[in-house]
Amino acid sequence: MELREAGINDLTGLLELYTKLHDNPMPESSERINELWAEIIKDKTHHIIIAAEGERIISSCVVVVIPNLTHNQRPYALVENVITDEHYRKKGFATAVLNFAKTVAQKEHCYKIMLMTGSKLDSTLKFYEQSGYNKNDKTAFIQWLD
Repeated sequence: MELREAGINDLTGLLELYTKLHDNPMPESSERINELWAEIIKDKTHHIIIAAEGERIISSCVVVVIPNLTHNQRPYALVENVITDEHYRKKGFATAVLNFAKTVAQKEHCYKIMLMTGSKLDSTLKFYEQSGYNKNDKTAFIQWLD
């Protein structure tokens, strides 16, 4: 397994993996998506962590470091889009990408990492708890925008 931050050539593989996240359709290649990808890759606060076997991306998460004026002006991190290809689950790949995300947050001197999940599966919730996250300290709310 190769564990690293995504690079400019990883767009197609990442989008293929994302089709398994909430049944997202594979977007068509376009100038807009290529520009967005270039913007994400250049953004020093936006990190897309991937685990790959050969050319295939099998697990990923996003960690964004957000500047902050509280907590001695230490930033915080937000983890999103945690996904592992169903054929590779329960083999440690998601743990590896989350640990990599934690390393990024620590390197950036973040004081906390936040992660939300829409899953209600006990196995998923236990996985996040075993990965060091807790569901007791905060209450999350979402407001969906059109």
